[in-house]
Amino acid sequence: MEFDPRRHLLLYSGSSHPELADEVAKHLGTTLGDVDIQHFLDGEVYVRFLSSVRGADVFVVQTHSAPVNQHVIETLIMLDALKRASARRVTAVLPYFPYSRQDKKHLAREPISAKLMADLLNAAGADRVMSVDLHAGQIQGFFDVPFDHLTALPLLVEAVRNEVGSDVVVVAPDAGEVKDAEKFRRKLGPEAGLAIAHKRREPTVHDEVRTLGIVGDVEGRVCVLVDDSISTGGTLAAAAETLVEHGATKVLAAATHAVFSGRATEKLQDSPLDRVIVTNSIPIPPEKGFSKLAVVSVGQIIADAIRAVFEDESVSRIFGGDN
Repeated sequence: MEFDPRRHLLLYSGSSHPELADEVAKHLGTTLGDVDIQHFLDGEVYVRFLSSVRGADVFVVQTHSAPVNQHVIETLIMLDALKRASARRVTAVLPYFPYSRQDKKHLAREPISAKLMADLLNAAGADRVMSVDLHAGQIQGFFDVPFDHLTALPLLVEAVRNEVGSDVVVVAPDAGEVKDAEKFRRKLGPEAGLAIAHKRREPTVHDEVRTLGIVGDVEGRVCVLVDDSISTGGTLAAAAETLVEHGATKVLAAATHAVFSGRATEKLQDSPLDRVIVTNSIPIPPEKGFSKLAVVSVGQIIADAIRAVFEDESVSRIFGGDN
């Protein structure tokens, strides 16, 4: 890959997902820069970049997997170090955005933690932010700097098409995912149908849901549950059970972010789901793997977006406007 010699691109990785960052670097035809990241015994983070970044266009790849707070602080310190070292522009590439599910208040005296994350990134020195499939698109509006919203939709659609074809019913696991489910359905083709799982979540009991019914015809059809992330697996497992009760012949799940908290992988493995398709936006350790799991990589789309930003080209063109 050839760059304008008057401009200088540097790519660095935090400690959360160096494998993904290295893949992005290979797609760009470059290598990761050297950075010394240490965690002291009391939990404090130390960062030092080992070569000059003065005048460079710097991209920091850091997904916010567990331990989330440690990786958030590490990201902020990396950004601060780069700005103090006179980087020309610093872009935070965050495949999974931290606290994205806390994007609004449900009860009195709750925070809007996603907004706080945006403020912290702004204050730390991010000139631009990039992320994949936000839980809520309005999070982009929390920022005072440009935000590039990437999507793994084409990757997941292709994975589903390869698995079961296009004659399926795309199912939103709740009303909030209907818009994304409809996008997924359109990408699959005109033969694909759409349905909605009606669920109830108690606002004071986190990560517990109950699926009450299905809106749409799923009897005798292959169904694909579409979501932005899988946390405890409860929503998808409950929805899959309800779909089978309503006559679905096969049920798959497709989601961008494999958070896999608690007993998630056990729930998914024991559920009626035939296949769970996710991306590598979050690292999946061997102990969280299971036989129904399939993983596709977002490395290429992140690399394409970084290339577009560096060359001052359109990011939305990469996704045909679906982002």
